[in-house]
Amino acid sequence: MVRLPHLMDTEVLVLGSGLAGLVLALKVADSAKVLICTKTALTNANSAMAQGGIAAVMAEGDSFDKHVDDTLVAGAGLCHADVVRQIVEQGPARIQDLIKWGVHFDLSSGEAVGGGANGTGSAQIDLTREGGHSARRILHIADHTGERLHAHLLSRVLAHPNIQVLENHYAVDLLLNLTVEPFATGPRRCLGAYVLNKNDGTVKPIRAEATFLATGGAGKVYLYTSNWEGATGDGIAMAYRAGARVANLEFMQFHPTCLYHPAARNFLISEALRGEGGELVDRAGRAFMKDYSPLGSLAPRDIVARSIDAEMKRTGSDCVFLDMR
Repeated sequence: MVRLPHLMDTEVLVLGSGLAGLVLALKVADSAKVLICTKTALTNANSAMAQGGIAAVMAEGDSFDKHVDDTLVAGAGLCHADVVRQIVEQGPARIQDLIKWGVHFDLSSGEAVGGGANGTGSAQIDLTREGGHSARRILHIADHTGERLHAHLLSRVLAHPNIQVLENHYAVDLLLNLTVEPFATGPRRCLGAYVLNKNDGTVKPIRAEATFLATGGAGKVYLYTSNWEGATGDGIAMAYRAGARVANLEFMQFHPTCLYHPAARNFLISEALRGEGGELVDRAGRAFMKDYSPLGSLAPRDIVARSIDAEMKRTGSDCVFLDMR
């Protein structure tokens, strides 16, 4: 094997410090040494910008079948039903993971929500509603769910003796067996990653028994997006260069409601506002979403985004309005 300068070793290498990376690290750190690399500060991630909440079947009267059906409808026939069901049915258990780690979701100020349709023990958790959902199933922490979740899990990661963190370390490429074993035979294997230390400009190889890409999406390749500036598709590109098959790259999330201001930065306006009764209206105050979907302002976000775009083009308006009265 070729000797690599400044080689670091770890059992598990996690690239990315959003919720996916933090949860993964916490899940495996009790039995393995984990190294998390993040390209800027640990607090910079799309996860921390998420406002509304997490969808899970927790209330009496709701069911996995209803959640699956809502998701398939919102997916316009493009979802894999088996994958949808697997994710939906894991929802309550993943919520319990967060509660076990000390996350406190908002509680209802009125009557308790009940024990949950699937025995999840979710009494008194406040559930709101968002577009595309036929029931209240959004758990939240005020309207700063992502920020609070990310901060809490990050504190647990930093306190864990088996987790090491490298900030300002930018993953450049995956380390393959063909790179360090020039006469290797058989399939390509990932042995870690090459990482750029942004503080001193050096690139170091990090060898790992298992490498996980928790690098997020690529929304920032577009000029207008509510994604944070680091969502540039690095992990997708690294995987592709290493020989992984990539697919469905056309599915790019654009949040349908952002503040419009001609002289200020646009920012995301939570979907939960429409879930609680907010109506999208034109400049004259006419609610227009029923023209585009029987679900009105509670239509799935792709429909809402296209409808807003169509309405602005039809009327020549710079924006539409969210009526919270």
